[in-house]
Amino acid sequence: MQTTSTQYDAAIKLCKDIFLKKMKDYGTAWRNLRPTSLTDQIFIKAQRIKSIEEKGTQKVVDDIRGEYIGIINYCIISLIQLELENDSRLELPYDEVEGLFNKYATKTKKLMEDKNHDYGEAWRDMRLSSLTDLILMKIFRVKQIEDNKGQTIISEGVDANYMDMLNYSVFALIKLQ
Repeated sequence: MQTTSTQYDAAIKLCKDIFLKKMKDYGTAWRNLRPTSLTDQIFIKAQRIKSIEEKGTQKVVDDIRGEYIGIINYCIISLIQLELENDSRLELPYDEVEGLFNKYATKTKKLMEDKNHDYGEAWRDMRLSSLTDLILMKIFRVKQIEDNKGQTIISEGVDANYMDMLNYSVFALIKLQ
């Protein structure tokens, strides 16, 4: 059996490959997206997954794996946008974006490893639908924080929620293998 670390790396490699190919096609057009728009993009993807899970059928024959990949990549874009919020450039060099992708993929994997240690890989016994619900819950948390202009009293910020959504999506990709 493959280790979680190996499976995680394979999932991120797949997402990064798609991310970088789309960057070659579109550049960094996503730099125009505001944080709320990115959150809504993640919401759309998670809501589609939940809808398909509940209905048991779909009319658009796109594999839900692609939706989880989209969530992962939008979460990384969101983390990059948070870092570059005062940077007005719309186009970023390929190497810089690849470096930022790697930075946040590595940081998020470290978070997963720490939580996975503490929780004993509980995600392996979870239902896929529970991972979807957790992603949606995190989205609603981010929306509330955004509506509160980023202010929280006791809760973690949007970056931690993006990293959790990213990790839940990686777990979903692993479970779908």
